[in-house]
Amino acid sequence: MASLNSWIKAARLRTLPLAMASITMGGFVASTHKTFNLKAVLMAGLTSLLLQILSNFANDYGDFSKGTDDKNRLGPKRTVQSGEVTAREMKLAMLTFSLLSLLSGLIMLFYYVQLPMTETLLFIALGIAAIVAAIKYTTGKNPYGYAGLGDFFVFIFFGLVGVLGTNFLATQAWKWSVLLPAIAMGMLSTGMLNLNNIRDYTNDKNKGKRTLAVKLGVEGAIIYHAALTSIPFLALLVYNLVTKAAWPAYVYLLLLPLFLIDLNKIRQLKNTAALDPYLKKLALKTLLLTLVYGIGIQL
Repeated sequence: MASLNSWIKAARLRTLPLAMASITMGGFVASTHKTFNLKAVLMAGLTSLLLQILSNFANDYGDFSKGTDDKNRLGPKRTVQSGEVTAREMKLAMLTFSLLSLLSGLIMLFYYVQLPMTETLLFIALGIAAIVAAIKYTTGKNPYGYAGLGDFFVFIFFGLVGVLGTNFLATQAWKWSVLLPAIAMGMLSTGMLNLNNIRDYTNDKNKGKRTLAVKLGVEGAIIYHAALTSIPFLALLVYNLVTKAAWPAYVYLLLLPLFLIDLNKIRQLKNTAALDPYLKKLALKTLLLTLVYGIGIQL
């Protein structure tokens, strides 16, 4: 039986702030609406956390089953790879968190939101798609993460679905201008994955895992990373201008140097193994950016 510490390690706590960032952003943008539903945002946050843990469990199991995780892999040892959690236990955990994610989403839709049937069915479909996407990233016969499509799915689910979906659930109204903060969060979330893939570049390339970082090469992936972590500031700036936000909504721009400093340090690194601490930094700074921006638009 795997220990509690092993399950905490498998859940990869440092990725959870990033999972909350898009929900938080969607909630902050929605909070300016007169019909704001805080309970819907909180349930969306819970569902997102469960989906992120599911994704982490599936990635742990999938990369082990494909032989990608071995002694040559950089970064923290995975729990199935190290034997702390058996493959059977991890598959059971994946099933459990799939059901918990689905249950959380259904409670949100039928108890806290109560949308018309068409929108309800749409969100049920999106929820099931999110569960499938979390599992299929590295598991199964044709995992999309091994074909370089991980970035696309992260952008869709952690950006567009996370922000737009939360905003709609909390207001029951569509505002297409919210695409701008959704794009911002999608790019920052994709930046987290890209940084992870740059770190694992050599091992992934040797094992046939064709991530976008492998396709671009390390130098190309770092240029791509620069775009992923800088364009979000522009997207939020344009959103402020479109919505005629007050000056406190621009305070978030003071955080841009923090992202640029990390980017400069990343460019100077000679060993991709040294990238690991920057994953946690990016997750926390993204959440910080979300909080600073969200508070700013309230003032």
